[in-house]
Amino acid sequence: MERFLDYVLRQLVDYPDEILILKEEVPGKTIYKVRLASTDVGRIVGRSGTMIQALRNLLSAAAEKKGEKVALEIEEDRR
Repeated sequence: MERFLDYVLRQLVDYPDEILILKEEVPGKTIYKVRLASTDVGRIVGRSGTMIQALRNLLSAAAEKKGEKVALEIEEDRR
């Protein structure tokens, strides 16, 4: 799942080497926290949040096939 998310994100951003994906396990769910360059956050969120919602839908669909639940959070790297 993490490799899938990494692959998709790298195709969408200007600075793919600055992507950091943190995985947090909570009961019944896996939370992926993604840190990006500040200039890439807007690209991932998209106009009115459409891009991030599409990414969350893709990730959820892939996880559901495996019987898992996931969440995706974006964190801006403030460098």
